[in-house]
Amino acid sequence: MAESPTDAIVLSHVNKWYGHGPGRVAALSDVCLSIAAGQMVALLGRSGSGKTTLLNLLGAVDRPTTGSVRIHDNELSAMPDSKLSLFRRRRLGYVFQSFHLVPSLTAFDNAAIPLMLDRALTRAKRLEVKNLLERLGIGGLAHRYPDELSGGQQQRVAIARAVVHRPLLLLADEPTGNLDVQTGREILDLLQALPRDFGVTVVLATHSDEAAERCDQRVMLEDGRVVRAVEVGS
Repeated sequence: MAESPTDAIVLSHVNKWYGHGPGRVAALSDVCLSIAAGQMVALLGRSGSGKTTLLNLLGAVDRPTTGSVRIHDNELSAMPDSKLSLFRRRRLGYVFQSFHLVPSLTAFDNAAIPLMLDRALTRAKRLEVKNLLERLGIGGLAHRYPDELSGGQQQRVAIARAVVHRPLLLLADEPTGNLDVQTGREILDLLQALPRDFGVTVVLATHSDEAAERCDQRVMLEDGRVVRAVEVGS
């Protein structure tokens, strides 16, 4: 896929191998992919196709064996671990199938975790967190703990946590997998609005046809290879 000046994410000839010698397993093979800023992109494919490995590389929690992963001109493959950790914390956001909220923290404090880690939870930032929870429809639940929230409410808190620090890229791994159909649609509505409302690019791994249909680009993986990448309308 040809690179354009508006591309936020560019993967060039990315390979990820596990093991050595005859037992080596290729999780990703020669992946080339470009994603424009502000797109919502679906990674599709059967279990074992490479979706999670690709998310891990984009999320800076793993490195490619060979090839280049670049996010807004930040070459992740070349970063030392300390800089990569900082980039991951400040420039990326994550939403998971199982929410991963801290049980002992309120909804407000869970949403504010990225700011707490950077010691940036000022009075002005606290107001931003409050307003963000209101915007996501859970302002009245700020002082509740995760076990006092429904699954959909917990996922809204997780989305707040993922965008409160204004990341470049949000990664979502089966974000509607633990939700009922109606709640899942509400979460997809929120994810679909993030590029417009927060200027963030969204990449989600999903088995949901409905989620894929809402995306600007659909990337099909099979046995670690990109077999199809389709822009909506093309």
